Amino acid sequence: MRHAGPAELEVALTSGRDRLLALFAGFERALGPDGLRIAFDPVLNLPLWELGHVGWFEEHWLSRNGERHRGTAWNAGAPRGASLRPDADALYDSSEVPHARRWQLGLPTPDATRAYLSQVRASTLALLRDSAATDDDLYFFRLVLFHEDMHREAWHFMAQQLGVDLGPAMQGRAAKAPDARGEWHVAAGMRALGSRACGFAFDNELSAGERFVDAFAIDRGPVSWHQFLPFVEAGAYETEALWTADGWAWRTHQGRLHPQHLRRAGDGWEQHRFGRWVALDLAAPVLHVSAHEAEAWCRWAGRRLPTEAEWEAAALLAAEENQQFEWGQVWEWTASPFKPYPGFAAHPYRDYSQPWFDGRPVLRGGSFATLPHMKHPRYRNFFPADRNDVFAGFRSCAPAQGHSQVGDGRVAAAV
Repeated sequence: MRHAGPAELEVALTSGRDRLLALFAGFERALGPDGLRIAFDPVLNLPLWELGHVGWFEEHWLSRNGERHRGTAWNAGAPRGASLRPDADALYDSSEVPHARRWQLGLPTPDATRAYLSQVRASTLALLRDSAATDDDLYFFRLVLFHEDMHREAWHFMAQQLGVDLGPAMQGRAAKAPDARGEWHVAAGMRALGSRACGFAFDNELSAGERFVDAFAIDRGPVSWHQFLPFVEAGAYETEALWTADGWAWRTHQGRLHPQHLRRAGDGWEQHRFGRWVALDLAAPVLHVSAHEAEAWCRWAGRRLPTEAEWEAAALLAAEENQQFEWGQVWEWTASPFKPYPGFAAHPYRDYSQPWFDGRPVLRGGSFATLPHMKHPRYRNFFPADRNDVFAGFRSCAPAQGHSQVGDGRVAAAV
C-alpha cells in the first residue's frame, strides 16, 4: 500500500471507511447516544470527536490543501481552502484542541458528523481520480489512508478499555499463538535500516542508513503466556530488584500483581476480552503488558529486550533467508528510545513524530487489530513505557554473555 496507485488507494479508502462507520455504529449500539460522551480518560478520545477528526484530517490535507501535489515538499505558508464546516478547525484540529477540552465541546450529532465525512470523501475521491500517479501526487492520499487505519486500531484499544464489542467490523479480538519456537542466532553484519525515499514512508523512518549490528540470538516468536505466567506466580510483581526504578514506581502505583485484564480462575487464568472473561490461551502471546513488565520479565528470565535495529534486521533477514520469525499479532516493546535518525526532517504533518522524541520506547511489528497493509518491518510505533492498554507484548534476546533457553518454553530464572 505504500506504493499503491490511485485505483488501489480508492479501494482501500472505501473499504476502510465502511469499516470505520461500522465500528462507530458498534459504539452507538454499546454505549447509546449519551454514552458516546464517555467519561474523561487521558488516553482515550470521545468516539464522536474522533470520527469528526478523521474527516477533518482528510479534508485538511487533501481538498483544502492546494499544495497536495508537492508531497513532502509542501509549502507550509501556502493559503489553505475553507472547510465544509466553518467550525471544523475549532472542533477537530488535534494540534490546537487540547485533549481535555474535547470533552467540553458542543460536538455535532452523529448523523451530522457522518454527513460531513461523506461530503469530504466525495471530494477526496474526485481529486484522486484526477490525480497523477507519482509518489508526490499520492503522498497525502496515502497519509490520509494510514491515518484512518491508525484510528480504527485505536478504536479496538478503546473498545477493550470500555469493555464493549463493536461487532463484525472488528479486525480481531485476540492474538493468535505463533507456530515458531526457539531462538534464532543472527550473524553480525552491516544492516540497512529505515525506509528509502521511494513510495510512502513516515518521516521517522527515513535517513537511518547502514549500521553495524553485533551478532545476537532472538526469539522466533513473541513471549507466550506459558512463558510469562511463572514470572507472575513466582511473586515477581512483588520483587523490587527485578524492576527499574521507573518500573517499580509504576508497579506500585498500579497496585497490580499481574498484567491488566487478567484474573485467576480456579487453577488457571482468564482474560477480559471486549466485555467478556474467557479462558486464557497459554500458547498465545502476552498481551497488555507495559514496557516495565517486559523489562522485568527479561531480567527475571536472564534475557533482554531487543533493540529496534536488531528487531528490524531479524524481520528483514528472516524473509530473505526463509527463517521463522513470526510477528504481527502483538506490538512488541524494544529496548530503544524513540528518537530521530540522523538527518531527520519533519514531514508536513509535523505533530506525527517530532513532539514524541522524549525517550519513550519504540514498538515494532503490529497487532491482530492492525490492517495487513499497515504492517511493515520498518514501521516504528511509539508509546510511553507505562501504557498497558495497547495490544502490546514483546520478544526477548539472549544477554551479551551466552543465552538461556527461554525461547523454546523453558524459563531460566535469573534471581
